[in-house]
Amino acid sequence: MKIPVSWLSEWLTVPWQAPELGARLTMAGFELEALNPAAPAFSGVVVVQILEAVPHPQADKLRVCRVNTGSGPALQIVCGAANARAGLRTALAGVGAELPGGLTIGAATLRGVESRGMLCSARELGIGEGGLGILELPEDAPLGASLRDYLHLDETVLELNVTPNRGDAMSILGIAREVAALTGGALTGPAIAPVPAALTDRQAVRLEAAGCPKFVGRVIRGIDNSGSSPMWLRERLRRAGVRAISPAVDVTNYVLLELGQPMHAYDLAKVSGDIVARMAAVGEKVTLLDGREVSLDADMLVIADAAGAVGVAGVMGGERTCVSAATRDVFLEVAWFAPESIAGRARRLGLHTDASQRFERGVDPSGQERALERATALLRAIAGGEAGPVVTTEERSGLPVRAPVSLRRERLTRLLGVAVPDARVSAILGNLQMQVTTTAAGWTVQPPPHRFDIHIEEDLIEEVARIMGFEAIPEAPAARQQVFPAIPETLPPERSLLDALIARGYCETITFAFVDPALQAALFPQAQTLSLANAIASDLSVMRVSLWPGLVRAALENQHRQQDRIRLFGHGARFIVAGQAVSEVDSLAGLAVGRRLPEQWGSPEAREAADFHDGKADLQALLDATGAAEEFGFEAATHSCLHPGRTARVLRAGAPVGWLGELHPRLVRELGFAHTPVMFEIDVVALRVKLPQGREISRMPQVRRDLAVVLPEKVTFGELSERVVLAGSSFLRNVRVFDVYRGAGIEEGRKSVALGLIFQDISRTLTDDEVDRAVAAVVADLRENLDARLRE
Repeated sequence: MKIPVSWLSEWLTVPWQAPELGARLTMAGFELEALNPAAPAFSGVVVVQILEAVPHPQADKLRVCRVNTGSGPALQIVCGAANARAGLRTALAGVGAELPGGLTIGAATLRGVESRGMLCSARELGIGEGGLGILELPEDAPLGASLRDYLHLDETVLELNVTPNRGDAMSILGIAREVAALTGGALTGPAIAPVPAALTDRQAVRLEAAGCPKFVGRVIRGIDNSGSSPMWLRERLRRAGVRAISPAVDVTNYVLLELGQPMHAYDLAKVSGDIVARMAAVGEKVTLLDGREVSLDADMLVIADAAGAVGVAGVMGGERTCVSAATRDVFLEVAWFAPESIAGRARRLGLHTDASQRFERGVDPSGQERALERATALLRAIAGGEAGPVVTTEERSGLPVRAPVSLRRERLTRLLGVAVPDARVSAILGNLQMQVTTTAAGWTVQPPPHRFDIHIEEDLIEEVARIMGFEAIPEAPAARQQVFPAIPETLPPERSLLDALIARGYCETITFAFVDPALQAALFPQAQTLSLANAIASDLSVMRVSLWPGLVRAALENQHRQQDRIRLFGHGARFIVAGQAVSEVDSLAGLAVGRRLPEQWGSPEAREAADFHDGKADLQALLDATGAAEEFGFEAATHSCLHPGRTARVLRAGAPVGWLGELHPRLVRELGFAHTPVMFEIDVVALRVKLPQGREISRMPQVRRDLAVVLPEKVTFGELSERVVLAGSSFLRNVRVFDVYRGAGIEEGRKSVALGLIFQDISRTLTDDEVDRAVAAVVADLRENLDARLRE
């Protein structure tokens, strides 16, 4: 929100320069985003009057003007603006003047006629968007005066970020109230006196929806809306970021910015019958002021007449009844709409308007009559006309009532950490226009009608703290003992998990917890998902059921930027929906795509792409770090987004805890990957660490026995290793696979696996007989349980 300092100064005395004012507002909760001058830098531009404007003898579109600068002889200027005419006061950039963008004006000859400067448009001076003609100044503009001085273009405009809970501060009046509270001063804003009714004309209004309990209106006849608003009003609007359109529209925008009350002007001749505030019919259509036809939902509030809807209440008016240059009679609407009846409707229609922004946050329900009187006085002063009576239609039961809030002295001291004098508390809350009553325990506070954010005791404590100044609260040690929660030794530190993957060449990526619904549906077509009510974008509208969608999207972005070796991982929550229940699961996921090794000349593997086994090795590094690698296992499985036959379920103690596999070939093609990504995801709770235990190291020699067994192709190493360990004696220390063979001499459907069995005792050297008996037991068990035989 943009606040010109001169406009703010009309409402109270500001004791600080603009930078300090911005700093103090920032500390009070209104972040200063920028301090800008009212216009970009330029010099040498003065107010002049055109004495004569005649056609150029050699160019139909040019005019030769003689201008009076207020001193010295008249200057000859060649101008191409259609509105250049005798008597007009405008802006002249003389020889040597510097305009925005670094343009320096010099004498020139245009089609044989000398020109001693340039008559400027608002756009050329950076003070407007219009490029249809030169700047038109009031008739009383002083000749020869610097344009910057005359229009006060060196004044500062504050750009503030107002938080969503402070709709009351989205106006000049709202910020003036805050400054008054900070200074302890009083508001002295422009007097807003009732405008006496000169007509008896009324526009009938009916309220048929609970979302509009108050509607204030007034008929004004005989206005001239064909001209433009005065320079001071157009400049005020421009500096606040609003474009001037016509007197009727400009006045409504001015009141919106000044008082925070949205309002709308109807061309009374285009209104048919009574004005009605009602709910829309399902599929009802209305053409808005921006020319778009929108289809409405049944929960949308509309303003209608006998011919149908004429606007979406609190969002935007309709084209059918809008004012134009030909408008002579207007009906001014100043309504109050309940925030819950407006919230989200504009976004649903793809709109974001000043009116909806304020109504969604809450508008003062007692300020409609004041806004209408202010608008009436401004419109009559600018465009003339006679006003009818102010007509208020309301259902008082639908208007909000602010309940009093209790503030305890002891609670205030405990939360702030400092005792604030009672008089100081009462003064702060009183300066915020709250009614304060002292009680034995503290205060009872009645919030003003415009403060929709004051509900509980902590809200009042926040008000005291921010107005008093957070910097005024001294730092002090905590008054009570700090209690830290117990952290189980088995819980792995997040840093150790991340470092384990970083050491293997992975980079951490931080992705949103909400993802593209189309991508997630492609990866998890059967998963139930949680949709966002107010998504920030259509491709970020559902909560993730896995970290994979974010990693896949990030990998594609990197591939599009010519990265040929990508290793990414993420740590965060995934959201599992089961019926009406939603659970968050802390997960760690990784994705590898592209070259197995960084490109180099010394290894042929550098040219190969990463595959399932590379991903498994990276995941195994995490499992080994738990100190309980023997508890983990992998079993063949199927997953909707993983390659059949190259997918494994990760188990710990037989319970599923994660997935590993290559991306499905169909998805590789559809998503446009150059190589097949290999991905893994595991629950962080499954990576709990096994507490270390001391174990004596044997000084006795190891005994190794190698044997090759032929067994069915379907038998996995996990099954084979498990049987060997169960059948081997207590002396068996390790099982190694050093060869797998398929081919000549091995029947189809079987494979030969060469095992190295390591035996060792802690206290003595094993004998050959003991080792032979253990090997024989292993062979017998494999023959019986896995249909295995020794290879000949």
